[in-house]
Amino acid sequence: NKHPPKVKVILFGASGMVGQGVLRECLLDPSVECILVVGRGPIGQEHAKLREIVRKDVADLGSVEDHLVGYDACFFCVGVSSAGMTEANYRRVTYDLTLASARVLARLNPEMTFIYVSGAGTDSSGRGRIMWARVKGETENALLRLPFKAAYMFRPGVIEPLHGITSKTKLYRILYTVAGPLLTFTRMLVPGWVTTTENVGRAMIRVAKHGAPMTLLENREINNLSARPQ
Repeated sequence: NKHPPKVKVILFGASGMVGQGVLRECLLDPSVECILVVGRGPIGQEHAKLREIVRKDVADLGSVEDHLVGYDACFFCVGVSSAGMTEANYRRVTYDLTLASARVLARLNPEMTFIYVSGAGTDSSGRGRIMWARVKGETENALLRLPFKAAYMFRPGVIEPLHGITSKTKLYRILYTVAGPLLTFTRMLVPGWVTTTENVGRAMIRVAKHGAPMTLLENREINNLSARPQ
C-alpha cells in the first residue's frame, strides 16, 4: 500500500506522561495529518501539524464544537492517581470528565475511533471493592456503549517514559529515576509486563488507522501493535 491512510487526531491530556508520549509519536508520524490538543493550559510546543484549544473546564466544549468536527480519532489520556481522593472526586475527574467529552465527540464525529487510557487491573464488572478499578471499569463500559465507529480501552501496566518525558506525579518521578534501568531490563526480559510511552503512542496511531482484534488492550497487545508497520 503506497498510500497508507492518514488520520486527524484529537488528544486530551497532552501534558501528562502518557499524553506527552502520544503527542510526540503523532508529531513524528507522517500518517497523522494533524493533531488538536485540548487542555486546560498551553503545552508550549509549536509544530505545523499541531493545533490547540485551551479551556479552563475541559468538560464544557459547547462553545468550541465547530473546531471538533472532522476528526478520525480521539486519544483520551487524562488520568489522575486515586491516592488520597474520595470516590466522588475521583469519579468526577475520571468518569464525568471523560464521558462529557466523549458524548460531544460521538455526536459530532460518528465515524471516530475513540481510544481511552485506562489501566491494568481495571474492573469491568464495575462492582469490585477497589475504588479506582471500579470507576475505571464503569468509564470503559459507558464509552463502549457510545455510538462511535469503534472504541478501544488501553490498559497499560508499568509504563517506562522515554525521550526525556517525565511524570507530573512526584512519587512516580522518583520511582522512575530509581527503577529506570530495571524497567528497561524487565521490558526486554518479560515484554508483557512493561510498555513505554513510545509504544503506547505508536499503538494508538496503529489502532486509529487499522483497528485492533479486541477492545481491551493490555501491555502485551500494546507492545505487539506498536511493533507492526504503520
